[in-house]
Amino acid sequence: MRLSEAGELRLVDLLKRRFVKNARGVVLGIGDDSAVIRPRLKNMLLTTDMMVEGVHFDLGWITPFQLGYKLVSVNVSDIYAMGGHPEFMLLDFAAPGYFKQEQFDSLLKGIETALKTYKLSLIGGDISAAERLILSATVTGHTAKILRRSGANIGDFIYVTGNLGDSACGLEVLKRIGRTVMIEKNEKIDFGPGRKTVGPLVRRHLMPVARDPQRFSRRATAMIDISDGLFIDLSRLCKESGVGANIYAGKIPISEELRRTSEYLSLSPLDLAVGGGEDYELLFTAPSDIKIDAFCIGEITGGQLRVIDQKGKNKKINIKGYRHFAL
Repeated sequence: MRLSEAGELRLVDLLKRRFVKNARGVVLGIGDDSAVIRPRLKNMLLTTDMMVEGVHFDLGWITPFQLGYKLVSVNVSDIYAMGGHPEFMLLDFAAPGYFKQEQFDSLLKGIETALKTYKLSLIGGDISAAERLILSATVTGHTAKILRRSGANIGDFIYVTGNLGDSACGLEVLKRIGRTVMIEKNEKIDFGPGRKTVGPLVRRHLMPVARDPQRFSRRATAMIDISDGLFIDLSRLCKESGVGANIYAGKIPISEELRRTSEYLSLSPLDLAVGGGEDYELLFTAPSDIKIDAFCIGEITGGQLRVIDQKGKNKKINIKGYRHFAL
């Protein structure tokens, strides 16, 4: 059945039956003119992210389930980047009339799976018709300590929480395969270096997992999530903090899967790591005299943004990463 045949009221009723639960702090959820929540006595965080077909994703290589899961993850990542705990979500959904109800159900299943992963409650939203698929989520959270981009100090070390470039390489694999891969159903990928190598990369792109900051948040001085690429997101943090940085290329964590697959694709693993984006790892700074269980990739300086290669040569960082409306 197409959504144009199902109608808005039927879809809203489907959402109510699927997501209305007695979550803590929810006075009134889906079905009224507004949701009603009882906020905690802490700093409240609000974030929103939009995903537009043809700009952020292509249904030729992402399934509705994966899209729903990813929508939740990218929003939760922004809450985590502020040192917060995610709590509630609003969902806005617009689709062409030929979008099938089976696809809508799959999208909701992906959203539901991610909500359970992050212990998040869907409490409302909006549905509309559009010429292409558009998704937007607003997530609320709370935190006792706010982690800003503007807190980095000269002498702080710079850390990331995990391997970089996997997602970008996974996207390159999908482009070459030219079809969707049902990783949510453990579909195997026979491509290039082999399924055990490319599978984790494709999963990192299609169904990223946001990184919980709680073991770092008390010691961190500034934080940002890596959504557009290491260098461009580092530049944003440094600009807000009024500082520079030295990054050591040899210390940037790169997975063996990325090394093997990028070699097969004739791509630079380092370029993918610093400019690929959509890693959703956390990039943060902390005092140099504190031991941190994360990957240290450089230090904050009072100068420019510079990268130092494995031979000790340093040069000004060429900002690489995704930017909307970039010329």
